[in-house]
Amino acid sequence: MSDGAFLGLVAGLGLLSIWWSMWEQEQTDSKQGVLERVMARLRDDLIKVGLDTVPPAAVPALSAGLGLVVAAVLWAVSGAVVPSLAIGIGASVLPVLVLRSAARRRTTAMREVWPEAVDHVNSAIRAGLSLPEALVQLSRKGPEELRPAFTEFALDYQTSGDFANSLDRLKVRLADPVGDRIVEALRITRDVGGTDLGSLLRTLSAFLREDARTRAELEARQSWTVNAARLALVAPWVVLGLMATRPQAAQAYDSMMGLVLIVGGAGVSFIAYRVMLQIARLPQDERVLR
Repeated sequence: MSDGAFLGLVAGLGLLSIWWSMWEQEQTDSKQGVLERVMARLRDDLIKVGLDTVPPAAVPALSAGLGLVVAAVLWAVSGAVVPSLAIGIGASVLPVLVLRSAARRRTTAMREVWPEAVDHVNSAIRAGLSLPEALVQLSRKGPEELRPAFTEFALDYQTSGDFANSLDRLKVRLADPVGDRIVEALRITRDVGGTDLGSLLRTLSAFLREDARTRAELEARQSWTVNAARLALVAPWVVLGLMATRPQAAQAYDSMMGLVLIVGGAGVSFIAYRVMLQIARLPQDERVLR
């Protein structure tokens, strides 16, 4: 090999190493960002269902533990490794799905009561109360779903007298995108001042009612289709789980061909589920004002 070719090879390897190290760093940052978003989503879901004292890491730990227990029980019953692992992996997602479903119901319920809460604040301000006092009275006269959060807000404000920090802690307790927007609108109104607060609250209340009504109609029309699609997706895996309890049937899948069949079916089911969610997806409010 000539000296020029050798130097070119060394230079090329050096440039490749530099590029590779930068690529690995970008991948690491991307993974960390995804992990942080997942943990933030789990934390919001736990707050919504009233489990704010549970750390987000407990959810994946519970999922892993449930999957191991299910796989171990099926393996002890059937003696087949492949079906037991497949059903165990499928069972491991149940805690996350249950949590997401409960949080989604909570969000829907909160969406229905926010207009009433805004009307209470508007009435209190028209009656001569200050903005902090109007929010404090929601702990007594507001909707039942919001009273615990505003009771804590009242204690925070009465203890510290810091309206801005009390609003920040209120947003954390609510963990709701609509609540974030309302809190920030009230914060800006208090900081800037002006006489348009009543008009702002009336407009916001009307918008929230219209949004809740439209979303409820769309969800009611598509719910039976989505539920039927979910049932069709889950049914084959329920059958596989029942078959795994019979040693003779489970042994038929405990082979390389059985592994290929289960992995292929899982891949097709996952793709079909994602496509179904994408087709039936409604615009969701995201928490951008944390």
